[in-house]
Amino acid sequence: MIKNNVTRLLDSRQIAYQAYELPGSDKRSAEETAALLGVPPEIVYKTIVVVRDKGKPILCMVPGTAEVNLKRLAAQLGEKKLRLPTQREAEALTGLQAGGISPLALLNKGFQICLDHSAEQHATIHISGGQRGLNVRLPVGDLVAVTGARWVEAT
Repeated sequence: MIKNNVTRLLDSRQIAYQAYELPGSDKRSAEETAALLGVPPEIVYKTIVVVRDKGKPILCMVPGTAEVNLKRLAAQLGEKKLRLPTQREAEALTGLQAGGISPLALLNKGFQICLDHSAEQHATIHISGGQRGLNVRLPVGDLVAVTGARWVEAT
C-alpha cells in the first residue's frame, strides 16, 4: 500500500479511510476512476484549481460528473472574477501533478479549500490521495474537519 503525506496525515489524525491504488500513472477522469473502483461517479470528487485576481488559488472539490461554475463560485466567495488555470499552471501552483492534486496534500499551504454542497448527500466520498494512481475514500465530515473546507454551490 502506498504511504505518502496524505495517508500519513490521515493516520496521524486517526481518520478512517480506504486507500485505492489504481494501475498505471496516467491522468484519469473521475468517471474513469469510478469505473476502475466500481463506484458511482458522483461520489468521486475531483479537485479543481481556481485562480483569483489577487491571492492564493482556491482548491474546489466537485463531483466528477460536474463542472465548476466560476460565476457562482465567485459570487459566493466575494470575488470579482475567477478563472481556471492551464494544466501546467495548476501543477506549478500546487507542486503536484494534475490527476494527483489533493487538498489533503496541500494543507497549510495557504489555499482556500471549498467543497460542493452535493457532498452532503454522501457519507463518504473519494478524492485524490495526493499523487496519480492513489485515491482515498473518507467520511465527508472528516474531510471538512481536517481541511477546513467551506461549503459552496460550485456546480
